[in-house]
Amino acid sequence: MVADRRLRAALHSRGVMVGRHRLRTLMRNNGIRPVWKRKFIHTTNSHHTLPIAENVLNRQFEPAAMNRAWVADIT
Repeated sequence: MVADRRLRAALHSRGVMVGRHRLRTLMRNNGIRPVWKRKFIHTTNSHHTLPIAENVLNRQFEPAAMNRAWVADIT
């Protein structure tokens, strides 16, 4: 656990010697929980005012001629 290592290092720099298991027990007993940095941030915003492309294919998957409709799969 990274948080208890940082706390242990901070205590050690102040002259307080405590073992990592003892520190974890003290943190648990006092309700101290580490704050984790988020690893992934959702960037999709569905509530925007940007223009949305028109659905010109309108689920007609058999175009009248070749090279008239191109599709892609972003999944």
